[in-house]
Amino acid sequence: MAKTDNSSFEQKLFKAADKLRKNIDAAEYKHVVLGLIFLKYISESFSELYNKLEADEWSDPEDRDEYIAENTFFVPKLARWSHIHAQAKLPSIGQTIDEAMEAVEKENKELKNVLPQVYGKANLDKTSLGELIDLISNTELQAENENSKDLFGRVYEYFLGEFANAEGKKGGQFYTPKAIVKLMVEMVEPYKGRVYDPASGSGGMFVMSEKFVTEHSGNLKDITVYGQESNQTTWKLSRMNLAIRNINSKFVAWNTEGTFLKNAHPDLKADFILANPPFNQKDWGIDILAEDGRWKYGTPPNGNANYGWMQHMLYHLAPRGVMATVLSNGSLSSNTSGEGDIRKNLVDADLVECIVALPKQLFYNTGIPACIWFLRKEKSNHRKEVLFIDASDLGFMKDRVHRDFTEEDIAKIRDTYLNWRNVIARNEAISSSQQPYQDIKGFCKSATIEAIQKHSYILTPGRYVGIPDEEDDGIPFEDKMASLTSTLKEQMDKEQELNQEIATQLAKIGMSL
Repeated sequence: MAKTDNSSFEQKLFKAADKLRKNIDAAEYKHVVLGLIFLKYISESFSELYNKLEADEWSDPEDRDEYIAENTFFVPKLARWSHIHAQAKLPSIGQTIDEAMEAVEKENKELKNVLPQVYGKANLDKTSLGELIDLISNTELQAENENSKDLFGRVYEYFLGEFANAEGKKGGQFYTPKAIVKLMVEMVEPYKGRVYDPASGSGGMFVMSEKFVTEHSGNLKDITVYGQESNQTTWKLSRMNLAIRNINSKFVAWNTEGTFLKNAHPDLKADFILANPPFNQKDWGIDILAEDGRWKYGTPPNGNANYGWMQHMLYHLAPRGVMATVLSNGSLSSNTSGEGDIRKNLVDADLVECIVALPKQLFYNTGIPACIWFLRKEKSNHRKEVLFIDASDLGFMKDRVHRDFTEEDIAKIRDTYLNWRNVIARNEAISSSQQPYQDIKGFCKSATIEAIQKHSYILTPGRYVGIPDEEDDGIPFEDKMASLTSTLKEQMDKEQELNQEIATQLAKIGMSL
């Protein structure tokens, strides 16, 4: 059997599913589709183990404990996909699915209050719902050398991105573009330890960390994920997303108060922190938290939580940990309401390790350019230095409004950082590209803290990397000037001829009048 082109498969599947959306808003429809994908996934996993148990004369395939022992969700009869699919054409299919979701939650306590029960709503066309079930039922799930879990994980992740794109600004609240997440994960290398995301959205940072570990022959049991999310519907998406990836999400918390006001993991010291918190968040709770112990480097202003997020992460960072956070570019230069003093304190404490300037139009929720801050409490090779990378010219326009990074773009930024840190990358494909770091004008610069102080603690990479030199084409200066002068004379002669022609035509028009 030829290997399936999964990217094409995922695109076709989404287009087909989106055609069935009709008059339903993408924000609502995503719960319908993603919930069905999740139900199909757990039913597939259940059936696989069920068949093995049935073939074993000493086992009972209806025994819940057998599934708990294998870390597989137990799916009751009325929620199994065969039952759902058999009733797909009935007018009562919406109620059937809602009952199935409720039954799965009752049997699996970790899914309590997580699964969508929206299928009986009047605005959801039941014929389209039946067609959607058929669509998911007929997909090719046994791609060569892959199990269905990985395929479902990829489909779920791809759909999340497409729905975020369809929702635009609101989509950016639950989804960080895959290229940004991949870049951050490959730079911090969360290979073993505790991974924390204080604004965890739909769980993309955790999924990419899991991919990093598995792709580099690591053991998933060596990482534990901790998260926090204030939006309940987004939190539900993340719990399903992580379950499909078999990632334990018991430490991914939901609370309505948010990360600042209710710190879900007060004693956590994380080895890796990865986050894309809300940009320039206002009214985050300074009136209650003005004296909070997290503000070691200065109290953030109430009008902007950027440095609140950063210091919250630093507070939870282990002594040898590393953190990466996306922030708006204003964080690099703002002196408003004491932000400049906080930035100065962070630099003087030698916590800032690397700043990456990103291009515009990478994010769904904003067109403004952003940057990634990398902070580390214990720098080994580059004390009192900061690496600046200006990636603002990288990437390509994948559609009319959104930019994306290629794999080569990601590798260029990542390798520059790893070479500068002089660390051995996690796999041969990466390490083969490693070489001694050197500054590249217009792209990267390793600057001393003294140089940063001279720039008044402004951390915009463009100030340090400079402008790239124009390539020398080997043509002598005199020849270039002669060519330019000749071209200019030709243009002036053409302009004079054009003016004469216009005057002649105007004169003719005047005579005819």
